[in-house]
Amino acid sequence: MAARLTWSVKEELLIKSREAMLCAVQLFNNPSIKFKAEGFIVLSNIAWTYLMHAYYRNVNIEYRYHTLLNGRKRFDRTAQGSFKFWELERCLNEALCPLDNVTIANLKFLIGLRHEIEHQMTSRIDEYLSSRFQACCLNYNKAVKDLFTQSYGIDKYLSFSLQFSTINEDHAAQLMQFDDLPRNISSYINAFDGELSEEQYNDVRYSYRVFYVPKLVNRKGQADKVIEFIPADSEGADHLNKEYVIIKDREKKKLLPTAIWQSMKEKGFVKFGPHQHTQLWKRMNAKADGKPYGIWVEKTWYWYEKWMNEVLKHCELEGDLYK
Repeated sequence: MAARLTWSVKEELLIKSREAMLCAVQLFNNPSIKFKAEGFIVLSNIAWTYLMHAYYRNVNIEYRYHTLLNGRKRFDRTAQGSFKFWELERCLNEALCPLDNVTIANLKFLIGLRHEIEHQMTSRIDEYLSSRFQACCLNYNKAVKDLFTQSYGIDKYLSFSLQFSTINEDHAAQLMQFDDLPRNISSYINAFDGELSEEQYNDVRYSYRVFYVPKLVNRKGQADKVIEFIPADSEGADHLNKEYVIIKDREKKKLLPTAIWQSMKEKGFVKFGPHQHTQLWKRMNAKADGKPYGIWVEKTWYWYEKWMNEVLKHCELEGDLYK
């Protein structure tokens, strides 16, 4: 009779964790499913929670909620009598959490986003947030191999998904504007990003940004890769043929109000000053939640370049009024 296969709790947690992440990726890459982002967030949350539980169990850190009573642990339980285990956010807040602060920021962003979308329908958030989902996958693959062994990695099971649409610079710019996202989602994204340092925001562990370069092969025997990934600051990127389409996902430049009206003066609109600028943004309600024109950072309002363009468009439409 064959011997019965037995798994430890740690191994079972790791197996379920990996399967949850693989399911998250497969769901997101499935072209027939519209519930992509929501499904990915829920499944990846489960994957990371099980991974953290496996780690804490492995290093003998208690990850069940409890209180100390006369020096003894009194475990919290559900109405059905089961132990209450730490949720992912509690795992991340643990002082001995093994993850770096940027990976934690990425996960806390997804946790907060889940809270925003779990009770209401959302639309078109998949393409806006795919870079953060990609970072989440890469972070997971690295963490599971670093915390345990290389054999637990999931990269060997994954490949790039095929696309029927092309990407151009106009589309890339549109994805950065959050124009058609629900107001609560766009407000959440702007508020969360605004709390990050520039270093954290631009780290690939928070949001994975790449160049997409069409790779043309003109001789037999050459590699026929559809996409080549190259670092943005590499020598190769500086010398790419200009007819290639390149998408650069840059950090969001932040401008103080003085920079806006001073720029207009330099363009010949000398009568456009701080008063005219204030009247304009109030009339357009440009600081309202969900508007893509700027953000509060530490009690100071900063404008994005998108607002600069709106102001220039306004000045040009008014003709000689500001000259």
